[in-house]
Amino acid sequence: MSVLVNFAMFPTDSGISVSSYVSKVVQMVRDSGLPYKLNPMGTTYETETMAEALEILQKAYEILKDHNRIYSVVNFDIQKDKSNRISSKIESIESKIGKINT
Repeated sequence: MSVLVNFAMFPTDSGISVSSYVSKVVQMVRDSGLPYKLNPMGTTYETETMAEALEILQKAYEILKDHNRIYSVVNFDIQKDKSNRISSKIESIESKIGKINT
């Protein structure tokens, strides 16, 4: 199974720039060893189970939980009998239109 997750999570009570908090969350995703890609509006990662996907979100929350208010948006794309979709979805588009910016 492939669980693709795209999410953003950051405190809203910490001023205009939240990059120092986002950096801690992205570092946790990187350190998890899961395949991931950072994008301007969030981070995408891939797991083999929903439990693993939710565990990363819980860890992200734990990093930020001392703030009074946290914003988050999460999208899931779950498909059975598939893997490596973090790359293959992009490759599928590139096979149709050529190289894209990533």
